[in-house]
Amino acid sequence: MQGFMKLADKVHPHVQTTVELFGITPSMTVVDYGCGPGRYTAEFARLVGSDGRVIAVDLVELALQETQKRLSAKGLSNVEYQLALGYDSGVEAEVADIVFAIDMFHHIKEPKAFLKEVHRITKPEGLLILSGGHMSRAMVKAKIGQSALWDICQENAKFISYQKKDSKA
Repeated sequence: MQGFMKLADKVHPHVQTTVELFGITPSMTVVDYGCGPGRYTAEFARLVGSDGRVIAVDLVELALQETQKRLSAKGLSNVEYQLALGYDSGVEAEVADIVFAIDMFHHIKEPKAFLKEVHRITKPEGLLILSGGHMSRAMVKAKIGQSALWDICQENAKFISYQKKDSKA
């Protein structure tokens, strides 16, 4: 699968063109939640620059190891790796300017628990950028709406961006 993705990225740079839409700027702290093989993580690390920080989170230790190997080979040293335990990401509170959950939300069995954890690690003015993967847009919006933790602030064909609601919500 990783080999296929590498070939796909060379033929059609989907990841790079998509990431450019996210509004990442140097010095940001971003979390790649469900980083998988690190396709997006590398682009995030490039965009936040040496003064920024990327935290790659995954439930699968092998995914984190592969991501670390891949990013080290590219000379990207501004990435930290965090093994999640259930819905505990292990990331400190209110650290992320943006949390990305790309093509992984359909795997989440307890959306409220996941969204509560993402809310906890996001700064007060922070964003959650999410693509539903193999879940309908309507289903994604319904599940996030049920959490009462996020408001839609941008929506396009590729992703939905949510603004963190006040923690008293």
